[in-house]
Amino acid sequence: MNDITIMGRLTKDPELTTTQSGVEMTKYCVAVDEQKGKNGDKKTNFFNCVVFHQGAAFVAKYFKKGDGIIVRGRMDSNKGNDGKTYWTLIADRHEFPLGRTTAQAGRGVPESGDPTEIEPPEDLPF
Repeated sequence: MNDITIMGRLTKDPELTTTQSGVEMTKYCVAVDEQKGKNGDKKTNFFNCVVFHQGAAFVAKYFKKGDGIIVRGRMDSNKGNDGKTYWTLIADRHEFPLGRTTAQAGRGVPESGDPTEIEPPEDLPF
């Protein structure tokens, strides 16, 4: 089973684009803080994420840099030109972790923080 759920904050505004086959795609990065050790040291992990179809427009419209987000999906690996393996979270569900913020309210985010569930396309561009 390949299923992952993360909760963190966006490191920059999501980037909405369209694939060569005409599918909307949004890329974004989520910073997730993790407590390490008894002395309370903190480590931050960064997850590169991508979402397709209606979810792409949803994330681009309602989330901006610094916003909290819960993302559910699966991890996918690819070999880069440098021979290294790179991991991407292919998202299929997004939620507002603590309700909407004042900034999100200005972007028309629903009060309920309704999540979105999206199926990824079969012809992934990577």
